[in-house]
Amino acid sequence: MPKIVDPVARRRAVAQAVLSVAARQGLEHASLRNVAEEAGLAIGSVRHYFADHDELMTFTMRELSRRIGDRIRPHAERLLAPDRRTDRRAATEELLAELLPLDQARRQEAALWLAFTAAAHTRPELRPCAAEMQAGLHTLMSRVLHEAQSAGGLPDGTDVELESTRLAALLDGLTLQATLLPDRYPPKLLRQVLRRHLDELRADS
Repeated sequence: MPKIVDPVARRRAVAQAVLSVAARQGLEHASLRNVAEEAGLAIGSVRHYFADHDELMTFTMRELSRRIGDRIRPHAERLLAPDRRTDRRAATEELLAELLPLDQARRQEAALWLAFTAAAHTRPELRPCAAEMQAGLHTLMSRVLHEAQSAGGLPDGTDVELESTRLAALLDGLTLQATLLPDRYPPKLLRQVLRRHLDELRADS
C-alpha cells in the first residue's frame, strides 16, 4: 500500500527545514533547493505542498507565529481567567517573560522572527503576518493591563492603551538587543528590566 502522508504535518516539516536553514545560514539561504535538501525531499515534493517560494515563506512565518502563540497561550489563560490562588503579579511577569529571549531556544526563535519581520520590509507577502503579530502583541498587552487595572493592580487613571504600546516597545527593544548582544543582555538583566517596568507602572501611573 502507498504510504499515507499527512499534508499538514508535511507542510510543517518543510517549514521547520526553512527555519533550520535560516537559523544556520540566514533567511536568504532558504531557497527551495536548500530547504528540500534539509527536509530530505526532492524539490518536486516541496512544490507539491507549496506553489512557490513566496507561499513557503509565508507559511513558515505563520508557523513560527503559531509556535510562539502556543507557548504563550497557557500563561495568558491562567492570567486572564485566574482563580483565587493565582498570584497575578507573578503570572503577569511570567507571561511577558515568555516574549523575551531568556534561553537558547527562545533566542533562536527571536532571531528568526526578527529576520522575517525585516524581510517583510521588502517582501509584501510577509507584511500581513508581521502586522497581525504586532497587533496581537498589542492586544495581549492591553488585555493584561486592563485586567490588572480591574483587579486594582493599576491606578484607575492609567492610560492603558498608551501603556500597552510602551510595554510592547520595551519587549521589542529588549528582544532586539538581547538577540544581537546576548553577552551584554543576559536573561537576569532582561528579567530585572521587565520587573522594574512592571513595578514602576504599578507605583507611578
